Amino acid sequence: MHKLLIAVLSLTLLVSCGEEKTEGNLEITGIIKGFKKGKLYIQKVEDTTLVTLDTIVLNGTSNFESHLNLESPEMLYLFVDRGVTNSVDNNLLFFAEPGKINIETDLDFFLSNAKITGSKNHELYDQYKGIISKFNDQQLLLLKEQLMGTKGNKNYSAEENQKKQDALLKKRYLYAGNFALTNANKEVAPYIVLSDIYDMQPKFLDTIYKSMTPEVAKSKYGKKFTEYLKEVKKVKDTTQ
Repeated sequence: MHKLLIAVLSLTLLVSCGEEKTEGNLEITGIIKGFKKGKLYIQKVEDTTLVTLDTIVLNGTSNFESHLNLESPEMLYLFVDRGVTNSVDNNLLFFAEPGKINIETDLDFFLSNAKITGSKNHELYDQYKGIISKFNDQQLLLLKEQLMGTKGNKNYSAEENQKKQDALLKKRYLYAGNFALTNANKEVAPYIVLSDIYDMQPKFLDTIYKSMTPEVAKSKYGKKFTEYLKEVKKVKDTTQ
């Protein structure tokens, strides 16, 4: 009886240890310099609503840690509750994937100083955003030129400005499409399609779709892209 009791206790201990090791397939660690007291929230978008996955209370330390379970790689938000404002500078977007991810930033420059490592999808998305930001800067210059032209700039040509804007938009779409096509083996590809180039011509979307690996096609964004493309093709067929 004594030996049986020991065996049962040993088995219980092993099960408990196993449960601790399987608490999640994603480990998020990090530090927010200058933020030692308050709450952090790990959130995601579910049906157009922000859903909180984890709440982290900081009390005397700037370091934080979270363990989550992801069905597939997806965009998450790290929200810092400053207690005084809910500005956009409080929400840090990062492309999470199973494994270990580290986030380092500071309270004063929460978004601009953020350094995120451990996620290949986020690394690619960062690269993509870097180029897109340059397109955005060029767009702002053209809009500024347009504004000055409406105020009486004699050298301004509305027709020429519009041509430049159209050409820039085309370049942006081509870049985004090529980026998604080149990285069709990563979940960032269907995410970019759905967020930035969903209104591209169906034949181009279909090319990206056919380039996705089976694993990406089965992911959260891969499934959403598949369903979206079906609807687009259905609408196209009914209008022909």
